[in-house]
Formats: sequence, structure tokens, C-alpha cells
Amino acid sequence: MGVGSQDAIKQFQAFIEQVEEPLRGTFQNVHQGHVTETLMRFLKARDWDPSKAYKMLVDCLNWRVQNEIDHILSKPIVPADLYRSVRDSQLIGLSGYSKEGLPVFAIGAGLSTFDKASVHYYVQSHIQINEYRDRIILPSASKKHKRTITTCIKVLDMTGLKLSALNQIKLLTIISSIDDLNYPEKTNTYYITNAPYIFSACWKVVKPLLQERTRRKIQVLPGCGRDELLNVMDYSSLPHFCKREGSGSSRHSETGSENCYSLDHPFHQELYNHIKQQARLREAVEPIKHGSFHVDFPEPPDDEVEIAKTIESELHKYENGNGV
Repeated sequence: MGVGSQDAIKQFQAFIEQVEEPLRGTFQNVHQGHVTETLMRFLKARDWDPSKAYKMLVDCLNWRVQNEIDHILSKPIVPADLYRSVRDSQLIGLSGYSKEGLPVFAIGAGLSTFDKASVHYYVQSHIQINEYRDRIILPSASKKHKRTITTCIKVLDMTGLKLSALNQIKLLTIISSIDDLNYPEKTNTYYITNAPYIFSACWKVVKPLLQERTRRKIQVLPGCGRDELLNVMDYSSLPHFCKREGSGSSRHSETGSENCYSLDHPFHQELYNHIKQQARLREAVEPIKHGSFHVDFPEPPDDEVEIAKTIESELHKYENGNGV
């Protein structure tokens, strides 16, 4: 770490000392005992400008307080059948850990339909997975490996990516904005697998729009990426869609214990049971309202709006060019 970086952290720390309750309380859920690492994440997201990083963090803390994010892990999506529908249409799960101990999240970007529930349930589910990762998964990994682990790896499966993705751009932009503004720099590397031509066409025009630090994190792998990923993780931690010779994935081809998207997978069972347990504990103190957990959607940053418009434009070109 250079002298400039150290000075930026010191300035940022001085700013943070001015923060009072209730922001100070929710900040503890953000840093989980790793204050310096958290400040560095926000500094990286704002090009090491302490003033801009401080504003970003305070905005994040206010968003958390206003939307009761500290309590979101006590707000189960019920009934269970509804939650299963969310899991079947918002494909994400924890497949294992890298050789360095980083959690590996698998995402079925191409086959996620987001059509079984309202937008609010999908946003709620996404934030719950973020919070469970940050409060439970990462601290547990840090303890096991006896070193600070604050980031994860994401493996995206593009199998099934279609023009219908146009219908999902608004929701995906909301989720992306929530992550960028409130969970910055939490992903170490994005691995893209099973990329069809339609992805390649979009990637070609989107890549130049991304910030350099983001571009460096994204690796587009050939086919299912199995050989490349085995340099990073053991076979047991590979997402199910990377374990076969041929490319391709499915929501339902594996059993629940193998398919990390499934509600029957150990990760989702542990997550859902944790949320229900926290709900019971909180219900003993105050009644809990059921229904979706409504979160204020942030205004997407200008660069994300431009990226979304570019993807939409490219998909329309592809649609028109193929006479669809």
C-alpha cells in the first residue's frame, strides 16, 4: 500500500469518527470488525478520494437505516412455496470456496427469468444473500483460514441468454445499483462461462464503458470454464454447470444437494432456516409484518444507465438482424 493510500485511509478514518448513531450502529454490520478493509473498499470505489468515499459511505449507512437493512435477515419470504419460486427464477447459490478460502457464488444469468414474484421479492432476496454473505459466510471463512476474507468470487453461467433479457434490464439495473452503491468491491473476480454469441456481441460494446478496475475483474472463459476454474478452486467447489465436459446448464438437471440454485441445497437451507430463526427471535419482541420487504431503489449512476442503454440497443440490433 502506497503512502497516498495510507493518507487517504487516515483522512477517511477522521471523517468516520464524526458519524453518530444510528449510523454508527449499522456501520458495525457493514465492517464486521474489519474497519480498515471496509474503508479501503469505499475508497477504491471512489478512486481513493476520501471526501467522495465518505459521502458514499454515509449515503449507504442512511440507506441501511431508512430501509431497516439490519433487520432484513429476520424477514423471511413466505410461504415457502413462494420462496421456492423465487429460488427457481433467480438462480444463485454458494457452490463452495476457492483454494484461498473465498466463497464461490454461482449465478445462472442466462436462465434466470425473474417472473415468479414481484420485483420487491427479488430485491429482498438479493439483499438477504448479500447480508448473509457479509455477516455469516465471510466471517466464518476468515475464522477458518485465520486471515481476513472480505470478498467473494462469482461464476456466471450465460447458458440460455436470450432476447427476453430485455425484459429484465430494469430489475438487473436496480440490483446492480444497490450493489455498487452499498456493497462496493465485494467481488474479487467475475468468471463468465458458456457465453453464447449474443453475450459476445454485447460484451464487445459494453467492455469499453466499464471502469478499468471493473474490467480487470472480469474473465470470459472458454466453454464451461472447468479447466481454468480448477486452477482457482477444487472440483468439489465447481458450480454444477462447470462439472460437465459440454457447455450448458439447467435449473433442474441435478439433485437439490448438487444444484446450488435449489432451495434444497445446503446453502439455501441454512440461509432460509437462519432467516426464519431470526424472525422467531424478533417476533418475541415485536410483531413482524409479512409480505415483501420494500426497499428504496437508488437512482442508478450515470455510467450504469449508459451501460443498460447500450445493452438494450445491442439486443435490439441483434433482434432486428435476425428477423426475430
